[in-house]
Amino acid sequence: MTHHLDAPPPGANPDWTIAQDWSAYSQDDHATWDLLFARQSRQLVGRASAAYLRGLDVLRLSRPGIPDFDELSERLHALTGWQVVAVPGLVPDEVFFDHLANRRFVAGNFIRRRDQLDYLQEPDVFHDVFGHVPMLADPVFADYMQAYGLGGQRSLGFGALHKLARLYWYTVEFGLVREEGGLRIYGSGIVSSHGESVFALDDPSPNRLAFDLARVMRTNYRIDDYQQVYFVIDSFDDLLRQTQETDFAPLYARLESLPDLTPADLLPEDRIITRGTQAYVS
Repeated sequence: MTHHLDAPPPGANPDWTIAQDWSAYSQDDHATWDLLFARQSRQLVGRASAAYLRGLDVLRLSRPGIPDFDELSERLHALTGWQVVAVPGLVPDEVFFDHLANRRFVAGNFIRRRDQLDYLQEPDVFHDVFGHVPMLADPVFADYMQAYGLGGQRSLGFGALHKLARLYWYTVEFGLVREEGGLRIYGSGIVSSHGESVFALDDPSPNRLAFDLARVMRTNYRIDDYQQVYFVIDSFDDLLRQTQETDFAPLYARLESLPDLTPADLLPEDRIITRGTQAYVS
């Protein structure tokens, strides 16, 4: 997670939220959302986790056009107590964690251009809403996200933010889950990506490893291309349990004495689901 604004820009509230200004979206903005939604939702059948697909359905994200955050938040709050708030861009870590700890998911309110359909480095409304919000309709994952926010607030006192950021990256953004005898996608960076939603499950290049909290927090990641390692959880209940039952202070201390790992690294104790060829080079 990289948050690069230093102060709320003009018009933003002290907590960095802004109005979504739904009425300002153009017909082309809504058409871009519909195009992205149609091709991605078709592709995710049989690939995305059941929890994600349920969320897509119960939040009525299949309605045409960019969702209105107020209407979306009403439905989401009734399910899990979360709401979606607009922000002007990537916000400071302490602001991000405070929103998560209070069950507010921050989302960009702009949408990518037509020439950016396949890749955009800064998250837009499609990545944030289509990618993240359906999982927030799942009660267990909703609890995990709040727990992550609370843990993030504590991590600032240990100087361990870079370690905790890896947990977010390899679960919330690029996580896989065992389901129905196979692997399914739940990470927002995969479900919102036309290319990576195929690559993550089908390509022989990346390593796919069973989730281990300390292992994940030692592993570097890249933000500008497909991942070369994915971590697979057994269930959302297990992910929540591990994070709630772990005392992170001694874990941070232990990790400081261990070297960081690259996505290509494999350790003797790793539980390997698929050993990658590492043949993919960007």
